[in-house]
Amino acid sequence: MEKVIVGMSGGVDSAVAAFLLKESGYDVEGVFMKNWNEDDDCSAEEDYKDALMVSEVLGIPLHSVNFSKEYWDNVFSTFLDEYKKGRTPNPDILCNKEIKFKAFLQYCIDLGADKIATGHYAKIVQSKNNYELHKGEDANKDQSYFLYTLGQEALSKSLFPLAALKKKEIREIAKSENLSVYNKKDSTGICFIGERDFKTFLKTYLFESPGDIVNSEGQVLGTHDGLMYYTLGQRQGLGIGGGHGEKNAPWYVSDKSIEKNELIAVQGKTHPNLYHKKLEASQLHWVSGGMPDLSQSYGAKIRYRSQDAKCTMEQISKDKVELTFQEAQFAIAPGQSVVFYDGDICLGGGIIDSRSN
Repeated sequence: MEKVIVGMSGGVDSAVAAFLLKESGYDVEGVFMKNWNEDDDCSAEEDYKDALMVSEVLGIPLHSVNFSKEYWDNVFSTFLDEYKKGRTPNPDILCNKEIKFKAFLQYCIDLGADKIATGHYAKIVQSKNNYELHKGEDANKDQSYFLYTLGQEALSKSLFPLAALKKKEIREIAKSENLSVYNKKDSTGICFIGERDFKTFLKTYLFESPGDIVNSEGQVLGTHDGLMYYTLGQRQGLGIGGGHGEKNAPWYVSDKSIEKNELIAVQGKTHPNLYHKKLEASQLHWVSGGMPDLSQSYGAKIRYRSQDAKCTMEQISKDKVELTFQEAQFAIAPGQSVVFYDGDICLGGGIIDSRSN
């Protein structure tokens, strides 16, 4: 009997993943990961209690492990460094790469697991000796974007039991099996850190440097609290009142000047400064291990909730590509990941370095 260890977060997704695996005849155990020790936030304690209750109902053992040092060294420090540079990082992607499918995977293998499982909405398809990463069936919950850094070794040792299910079905299964987390709210916020006032949180770790908000002509519109608090395309929280530009048109962040410590804003969502047809990406990772055929066009997501946008790719160097989109994309943000798709197959991705027209 194959032994599978499930990453138990205390949420409904991992609970149902564990249930489905046990029903399928696997020898199932759970592991609860604690990866944040920087404050006295009690959410991790509550999540552990929920994971423990689910494990007791399912009749599976629950281990607990603390990866706080690995999380700080390999995820959170990079997260802070990117914000210092005025970029917009995605810690969930780095967390999957360094913690869930590296530190956690190795921990479980050492416990005797044949494979690990998580509650991710994605699908692993084996084709001969190659493992493909596909989108999950629930388009609204698909998380393949966050998993593009997984390689053949990690995919060969992983299971995603929720691949063919929708969220509503998962909650129904949890309720029918008397799993207390069936109606628990989905976790949001920073990976393993959770929901909190983002501005206050960043201020704890980074030095604030207020400066001017200017328009594209350099006219001062107001002041910002620090470039790290803003992302490209942001509309809310700029504090630019009346007296500037058209009365009813909202302002959006279009760029940042690190040298001048200026936040650049433009008015109206259709402003051309918010749209770009090209981007360069580096730190590339290909799920199959090799770069795809660049003579074809592909789909690309420039952020988690964006639609796949048709594009072509050109290799600039060993670890850098330039993408050209059929249509200009709104608010391409350096530091974010761009993830490439061939239909439902996630090919890989990279970190956005720059954008241009």
